[in-house]
Amino acid sequence: MRALSAGIRTLVWLAFLAAIAFALYAFTRSRPQDVPWTPLDLSQPVGMFTRAKIGDLAGDFAGCRTLLDAAGVRFTTLPPREGGGQCGYDDAVRMRSGGSRTIAITPDVGVSCRVATAMALWEWQVVQPAAERHFGMPVSRIENFGSYNCRRLYGRDTGAFSEHATANALDIAAFVLRDGRRVSVVGDWTAGKGRDDAKKAAFLREVRDGACGVFSTVLSPDYNAAHRDHFHFDQARRGYGGACR
Repeated sequence: MRALSAGIRTLVWLAFLAAIAFALYAFTRSRPQDVPWTPLDLSQPVGMFTRAKIGDLAGDFAGCRTLLDAAGVRFTTLPPREGGGQCGYDDAVRMRSGGSRTIAITPDVGVSCRVATAMALWEWQVVQPAAERHFGMPVSRIENFGSYNCRRLYGRDTGAFSEHATANALDIAAFVLRDGRRVSVVGDWTAGKGRDDAKKAAFLREVRDGACGVFSTVLSPDYNAAHRDHFHFDQARRGYGGACR
């Protein structure tokens, strides 16, 4: 009887472990973006490990370009740029119109491939759904303040270099809707008295929050006065962590 009881307990434990294994397998199949060991797939929704997986593309320029190609993102590979010291880049692309991306980026700008990857996901999964919810139409253009700039943080003479020094950052200033309405960070972050003002402010906060799932650093007017007129997005190495302010 004692041996029989031990055997039953063993079978129960084996069944329990099998159930856990099956549940993990089913979860991995249904939500690969929420599992750290599955490869990044730009056709999947943003998940818990999407940002970290984009960060893992550092040093894998060819793999990053392959992801963009597979997702139908059109781009031009930029030649390496030597800026001296900690400036310059060797993994930058210039996003082109057409393909799976529908929002124009103006002025035309070159960014690291990791930033381009996050921009594509941000457009598909965050910006356009938010625009449809708040305004009933898509965004046609995103205005930016630029990417590459060989400088230290906040333009200081000493200290750490900015991610802009390697084209690994992009500053977003405004969004232009299909009907021509402009939603700017400097003008619409704080809602005015009109109903449209409230929609613009809510939209800006939603796209800021959504950016935190694909960019390692997201800074907005809530962070400090230096960002009162733009969102700063970058792909600094932060492991599984991130800065969202």
